Amino acid sequence: MTPLPAGYRTVAVPAEREDEFRDVDQLAFAFEATPETRAIVPTTLEWDRTMAVERPDGVLAAVHSSYAFTLPVPGATVPCAGLTWVGARPDERRRGLLTSMIATHFERALGRGEPVSALFAAEPAIYGRFGYGSAADDVRVKIPRGAALRDVPGTEELTVTFETVDRERHTDLVQDVHRRAGAGRPGWVLRTTDALRTLNDPPAWRDGAEPLRIVVVRDATGDPRAYATLRRKEVWAEPGPRYPVKIREAVAVDAAATHRLWSFLLDLDLTHEVESGMMPVDDALLHLLVDARAVVPRLNDNIWVRLLDVPAALAGRRYSAPLDVVLDVADARLPANARAWRLVTGERADDGTYDARVEPSDAAADLAVDVRELGAAYLGGRSLTALAAAGLVVEHRPGAAQAAGGAFAWPVAPVCSWVF
Repeated sequence: MTPLPAGYRTVAVPAEREDEFRDVDQLAFAFEATPETRAIVPTTLEWDRTMAVERPDGVLAAVHSSYAFTLPVPGATVPCAGLTWVGARPDERRRGLLTSMIATHFERALGRGEPVSALFAAEPAIYGRFGYGSAADDVRVKIPRGAALRDVPGTEELTVTFETVDRERHTDLVQDVHRRAGAGRPGWVLRTTDALRTLNDPPAWRDGAEPLRIVVVRDATGDPRAYATLRRKEVWAEPGPRYPVKIREAVAVDAAATHRLWSFLLDLDLTHEVESGMMPVDDALLHLLVDARAVVPRLNDNIWVRLLDVPAALAGRRYSAPLDVVLDVADARLPANARAWRLVTGERADDGTYDARVEPSDAAADLAVDVRELGAAYLGGRSLTALAAAGLVVEHRPGAAQAAGGAFAWPVAPVCSWVF
């Protein structure tokens, strides 16, 4: 671990020091939360998981926190430390504070029995050196108004309502649809710690647009099947109204609900273009568009994963094919992981997947892999075969990369639908 500068120390941050914690965050990320915004947006920090580096004069120099998540992984779930609120004062950078905080985070997460950590990277160049791998992508699209969708049976029975967001009335609805829509998708973390923030709408966040609206799709029994939160902004040009529609989140439980939801969103009066929020790269909408070339897509890195306890993490997920492989794992931060591990799958389950046991091994390695690449492949959205082709995984036994790539792969693209 990189030692802290003389007189600096790692401290727990109690709720009574929230203002000091927030001051560091605002200096690090160059923003100001007005009193009005703070009154509307609740603090969701878990104070027993919130830490800082304190200067000799008692001022907080750098901060971080984490959430206690249950991370969906291929065929299962594992405890996960969701790293968040990481920041250092600009005048305290390049002093080893981040390295020290990450070491503290790893130690505390392992002490709580969390074999995996995950985060969203504000700057993607930072976290690879700490062993986090980019484990998923999301796609965001701009779609012209009136874009046609292919027909889907069952849409005729679905109805749509359009309202202004009301947190008291809509939070439970949004949470329920979000949970059902993401069932079985790796990375789809539920908002157990952030439910009240989901529908936040302080005026400072609107950029001159309307208050946050919500579209809800229901079936004949009144059961919600999809929702979208959005804003429109008044824009007039010589041809007439050119309102943009910005979707914060659009979630549906099935194809029919997806079709009904987006048919409505793509036909709002006065609008010109619809810009989506984060979507899985295999979202049903992308297959339903009649003219995919009319869409302007943008691919983004999504959730990053760090295996803190390699054998526990690898044994905690399911596999798509049988596998017997020895992995020579490199881990510069956590020496307990840095050795050869044999991963052997068991009998085929009724759902066609395989569990695995992971044990230390003295046998010759089939693959040499850094913990960063294991994290990238962990949710099934990155190919170990492709990583080997890129020179990031070294194959010692011919065919081992292809076999491991097939077993680690998963038929549903991983994604986390919200930034924690």
